[in-house]
Amino acid sequence: MHLWGMKRTHIGMIALGILTATVATRAAIGFQPTAHSSQPAALGAPVKEDAMDALLDQPGPVTVETIVGADWAVTRAGLINLDDPKARAAGLKDGDESIVIQFHAIHHPTRGLFLVDTGVERALRDDPSKSALGSGKVVSKFMHLEKMTVKTDTASWLANHDKPAGVFLTHLHMDHVSGMRDVPNDVPVYVGPGEAREKNALNFFVKPVTDAALEGKGALRELAFQGDEPLDLFGDGTVFALWVPGHTTGSVAFVARTPTGPVMLTGDACHTAWGWKNGVEPGSFSENRPESRKSLDRLEQLAARHPKMDVRLGHQSL
Repeated sequence: MHLWGMKRTHIGMIALGILTATVATRAAIGFQPTAHSSQPAALGAPVKEDAMDALLDQPGPVTVETIVGADWAVTRAGLINLDDPKARAAGLKDGDESIVIQFHAIHHPTRGLFLVDTGVERALRDDPSKSALGSGKVVSKFMHLEKMTVKTDTASWLANHDKPAGVFLTHLHMDHVSGMRDVPNDVPVYVGPGEAREKNALNFFVKPVTDAALEGKGALRELAFQGDEPLDLFGDGTVFALWVPGHTTGSVAFVARTPTGPVMLTGDACHTAWGWKNGVEPGSFSENRPESRKSLDRLEQLAARHPKMDVRLGHQSL
């Protein structure tokens, strides 16, 4: 998501009307989401989507655990495109929508533990002002941290598990890197194509917080997609990454083969149960809504081809 709780009128006051500028103007004056360095990832080999499809319904050795880090509430207009005819017909209006901040733990029998996104750091439970999210005054104000209730901080969860072998970020928005400081600094962090270089005017406010979350980490490892082809992350047909641009340039979704069937992690290609069930893309939180629409269609078509697929959305449960 973006500066999740911001109303356009508030953004206009603090960002000098940036959101009313054209896309070209925003690109010209935009800022990258982080000053953190990046490098090509060595992990992952491109495969044809039909080759992935042929494997997905076969039971696999990977397990996927989803951990709710915090309960939260944000504006519905950011989560769902309320201008979509289906949303209008349903009478959806803007207002607070209850969501969660979560992360997923992929347990691979030989490669170890990998996190998808990072939940929330312990400081958000103990002293939010000392957290990465609390380090930016504008960000902490408009994210409405007072609406957030920590359930399981990432440090507490990791204390009872093996050290992660890596972190896959679906994207670099703050609610997906907000547990990063609880992850050991030497754990590799993977992102999608161009994710660390995407320019946006609002990153003027976001960048210090993202940099605080990534402080001390190694260079971000950029996954090397070739067009729309999935990546076989471990080369054994157990976990696949899909490039799903729209919410951000480098947004990534994941599909894992488990003993009970395939599990899809959509990231913020779809935030809500209503959006998924009705085929309506996210709203104002997405950088490129037409691309977001295409990516959601792709994921829903993949799930339809595999009826036993367990779909886990970005911020709500099905």
